Amino acid sequence: MIIKKYMANNINEALTRIRHELGKEAVIISQRKIRKPGIKGYFSEKLIEVTAAVENYSVGTSKKNVDVTQEDNFKSSLDNLKKIMNKEIESKKVPVLAKKEEVIPPIVNLSLESEVAQMKELLNKVLKNTEKEEVEEDELLTLIKELDIDTFFYDELKNRVGNEDIKGKLREIVKEDIKIIDGELKGNVVLVGPTGVGKTTTIAKLAGRLSLIDKKKVGLITVDTYRIGAVEQLKTYAEIMNIPFKVVITMKDMEEAVKSMENCDIVLIDTTGRSSKNAMQISELRAFVQKAKPDSVNLVISSTTKNKDIKTIVDGYKELDYESIIITKLDETTVYGSLYNIQKVAQKPIGYITIGQNVPDDIKVPSKEEVVRLVFGEETLC
Repeated sequence: MIIKKYMANNINEALTRIRHELGKEAVIISQRKIRKPGIKGYFSEKLIEVTAAVENYSVGTSKKNVDVTQEDNFKSSLDNLKKIMNKEIESKKVPVLAKKEEVIPPIVNLSLESEVAQMKELLNKVLKNTEKEEVEEDELLTLIKELDIDTFFYDELKNRVGNEDIKGKLREIVKEDIKIIDGELKGNVVLVGPTGVGKTTTIAKLAGRLSLIDKKKVGLITVDTYRIGAVEQLKTYAEIMNIPFKVVITMKDMEEAVKSMENCDIVLIDTTGRSSKNAMQISELRAFVQKAKPDSVNLVISSTTKNKDIKTIVDGYKELDYESIIITKLDETTVYGSLYNIQKVAQKPIGYITIGQNVPDDIKVPSKEEVVRLVFGEETLC
């Protein structure tokens, strides 16, 4: 008898291969769903594994005339398979009780058909319990998905967390990894970032905080002449706060605007949102930033940004040599794993977070503990 295993995307594909290789007389012994090996297996669809067998007759030979040696060989194979299965059950310590009172009887010398059926039943129970055990064991993967921490960091976190007190160890690691800016804003401060992340509103909040609360002399410059209403929005805020405001269109305008605000403690410079994937636009923006002679450049990125897009944005803006990150729109999400993801990918400290639309109240410098509480759902903003 020939016994073979087949892995396929579905049962029809498996049956087609079995009929092609073993013929129409082949019998299905077992089938189960399995994952691809490695971490990638957790994120892809399961395959189906089908075990099939066929009696190895030569052409024109009837079942009655089957060579005794072939049957003996098959029995020997079954005996070996029994030993492997018993060893696997012992090593996995998988219970084989169907119910409290029902125990699967030991494999004894029955007919070949009975032995195959019995082994199929036992094998299915072992594999079902083993698969369940493996899923339950990976507490870390389940946890980081719940927290919206990018699974890209799974392997690193797995090595650092260990096997006990998964949540407690992960909390310590997140707190250790989070970096908060040390020091205050001063001089010429530029905000850069993609469109729609809230740069203009963030600059207005910073201007209000610095001028009205910290009593600093603040100036405002905007390069964002592309977006309808952006200039008027900042101009209105500047008038309310009674601070100087300039609109920049050319490189020469930038140089003159910065020079006109030399007596300010802080000059906040708003820039046009650019796609991090457009190298030409980023280079153009870099020329304006360099002309401003900034004391610090801050990357503004929304907490609602998809995990897959964070790295693209962070890498695309590296050409601008940003020193810290401002994470916005925390009020527009209910999970805050992105705080960890953004800071971890950027490897730059968090300068500020914004938590609402109110100017200038809804902006703050968080503590490490505040970030950790948000990431682990121990504190919410709504």
